[in-house]
This record gives sequence, structure tokens and C-alpha cells, in this order.
Amino acid sequence: MKLLRLIFLSLLVLGVQPAFAEDSLLSPETMNYIGYGTIIVALVAVIIALFLVLKAVKLITKAILGPEEAAAVAERKKAESSERWIKLLSLKPMSEEHTLILEGEYDGIQELDNPTPAWFMYLFYVTIAFGIGYLLIYHVFKTAPLQYDEYKNEVAIAAKEKAALLAKTGAAVDEKTVKLTTDAAVLTSGKSIFTTRCSPCHGMDGQGVIGPNLTDDFWLHGNKIGDIFKTIKYGINTMPSWEKLLSPKEISDVSNYVKSIHGTNPANPKAPQGVKVAD
Repeated sequence: MKLLRLIFLSLLVLGVQPAFAEDSLLSPETMNYIGYGTIIVALVAVIIALFLVLKAVKLITKAILGPEEAAAVAERKKAESSERWIKLLSLKPMSEEHTLILEGEYDGIQELDNPTPAWFMYLFYVTIAFGIGYLLIYHVFKTAPLQYDEYKNEVAIAAKEKAALLAKTGAAVDEKTVKLTTDAAVLTSGKSIFTTRCSPCHGMDGQGVIGPNLTDDFWLHGNKIGDIFKTIKYGINTMPSWEKLLSPKEISDVSNYVKSIHGTNPANPKAPQGVKVAD
């Protein structure tokens, strides 16, 4: 028993520890699997321990009462258990089986008129009552929403909560709502991000390297602020998507900075690409 107790405590500690480890290298899914596995192993260990305790009780009882008296007690318990099952299933004992035989037989086979168990009938009545209640609540009086209506309500609530959160964090801007601005703070932020993220392909001054020149009048995917935002956010062709690396506000700042460097005529500009668009 001490060994089982030690194993149980060890498994419990191993299962709970990852949940409280803030710097754990394991993913939340892995920690959940470890926790579930620990609980299952612990339950198996408890079941094994209960079987061992029951076995020990039987051995102690047999040692105290003696073999003959212990056998008599076991037989009595077996008979009581059989009677309980007979009552629960609404059956009659084998001695009264002849009273249940129906008339007629086929190839020497006869049928017993055993009644349906009471517990089964009670369960059947409960399901009927539940069905009537469900019909009245959801389809007649409509006091509660159906599954699809409940889904639509939850989606609407989630959309409102998302919109409120995005508005609160300033992340609600997208390619449809981004605004063109010349605010110095926005352009400074955009220039910092451009220098770090975009200059390897577009040059420090936007003159173009691998990517196109961003200062001339030629554009591959549109020159409006929304077009630039969309291109940076989702990426296109060889340009990667920055949606997961930059916040919507950062993409907006970079987009405004790209608009601000138009017509700056940097040194060594790359040849025009795309279609000429009037700004």
C-alpha cells in the first residue's frame, strides 16, 4: 500500500507541475495531455488499490471465520445478490418459471412471458415527459432558442466583444478603414519599422532592391493607402505576409510612411515596375 501511495503522489506531482510552470518549454496542449494521462493512471492505480483492499478483506474474513463458515457467508451473499437482481429486473425465480410459459411452441422452443423491468419502464416514461417538455419549450411556446438560433446569438455577441476589444486596443484598423495621415509620430514609427523590416528588399530610402521602387509613380498593386496596407498585410507573389509579425497599427504606420516618401527621388533608383498612376 505504501508503494501504491508513493506512485500515486509521484504521478500527481508530475501531472500538476507543468500547469504551474510559467517558463515551461512544453506547449499548453502537451501539458494538458500530461495532466489527462496522469489522472487516468491515478484512477487505474486507485482501482487496483481497491481490488487489493477487497482481496485483503476477504482473506482476513476467511481467516477469522474459518473456511466452512466463510464459504457459507459467501453463498448467502451470492443468494442475496441474485435476489436483488431478480427484483431489479422484475424477474421471477427459476422455481416459478413454469407459470410464465406462453401457449404454443415451435420445434420444442417455448417463450416466457417475462414483464418489462420496472426501471426500464420508468426510464421510458421519463423520456416521454422530456420529449413533451422539449417540444413545448422549443417549438410551441419558443421560450428558449433552438440550436442554430443559439449559435447565431453567440456569434453576434462574440462579434461585438471582438469589435470592442479591437477598438480598445487600437487594432480595429484594416485595409478598408486605414486613413492617410502626415502625423509626425506616425511617420516616425513607420520609418523605424520600414528600416528594420522593409529596407532589405526596398532599400533604405525606398529606391528598390529586390522589391520595386516605392518613390516613383509606378505601382504594381495600387497606390492608395488601402492598397498599400493590403499588400503589406497579406503579401503578394514573392513578398511575404506581415499580418502575424506586425500589428494593424504598425502596418498602418508603414503604409503612411511609404506614401510620404513618394517623389523623394533617392539615389540609384530601381527601374520602374508596374503601371504609372497619378498620385
